Amino acid sequence: MQTTLQPTAPAVISIKGLSKQFKPQRVLKNLDWDINAGSIVGLLGRNGAGKSTLIECLLGLRDVEPESEVRLFGEDVRQLSDATKAKIAYVPQNSDLFEWLTPRQMLAYFKALYPRWNDAKVEALMERWALPADKLISQLSGGQKQRLSIIRALAYEPELLILDEPVASLDPAGRRDFLREIVDSVIDQNTTILFSTHILSDLERVAMKVAFLANGRIAHQQMLDDMMEVTVLVTGETPLINQLAPQKILQTSRLADGNTRLLGQWNATQSAELFARSDLRTERLSLEDLFIEMTK
Repeated sequence: MQTTLQPTAPAVISIKGLSKQFKPQRVLKNLDWDINAGSIVGLLGRNGAGKSTLIECLLGLRDVEPESEVRLFGEDVRQLSDATKAKIAYVPQNSDLFEWLTPRQMLAYFKALYPRWNDAKVEALMERWALPADKLISQLSGGQKQRLSIIRALAYEPELLILDEPVASLDPAGRRDFLREIVDSVIDQNTTILFSTHILSDLERVAMKVAFLANGRIAHQQMLDDMMEVTVLVTGETPLINQLAPQKILQTSRLADGNTRLLGQWNATQSAELFARSDLRTERLSLEDLFIEMTK
């Protein structure tokens, strides 16, 4: 009996050869990146690495070079259909709200645009975050405006949620509440989430995967738990380091004393053997240390 193969669904986010230049600097350099449906990916990079530029190119908010291919749900971001646009929610670092309206008025306006608007979720979040519904948005604090941006994004239950430093202006309690909201309601819907943040503790609470942006490219992407488990930093004499056979090399560097540092990945058995050696310095790194190493 012949088996019929089902076509593979396209990645929710698919980028090939993305470049972006702000003269004289080329911020993104022939970048390739795929994110599958249901993934929760934290995008990490140093200040100025191009995280916001990458997100804006991904959303079609910045022009990209003609040879760059950027697709959302299989469609070119330069020609997204209205149906696809309705699947996407974006929370920028700086809220882009209608400041001459009240929250009630602004949310009513957006409700008319989205058929899947969830009134119950809006009311619950407005109450939980104690947001005044009838006060001018221009009179709200920075944290209140950011909460309102998040409510607007979650209200129509998007299939793709893109967040650029979404909780930077929130206090720790507000960040925790927002992250819990993602875990409780968004993950259950198999929503794909991409968010950039510099608060690593927030990323550890939510992200399934992390992606490091360095030198204009995605230097590495991996499930967070797997990466923390298998990644080891080894330092030693260069001939000894050259004899090692990691499953993957992430970074190598030569020290002033002639020794070599190798950031690599090994399985559990290989890692145990490394830690048993007295001629090498072997250590596991925190996420903060990995961030520093991967974004040099």
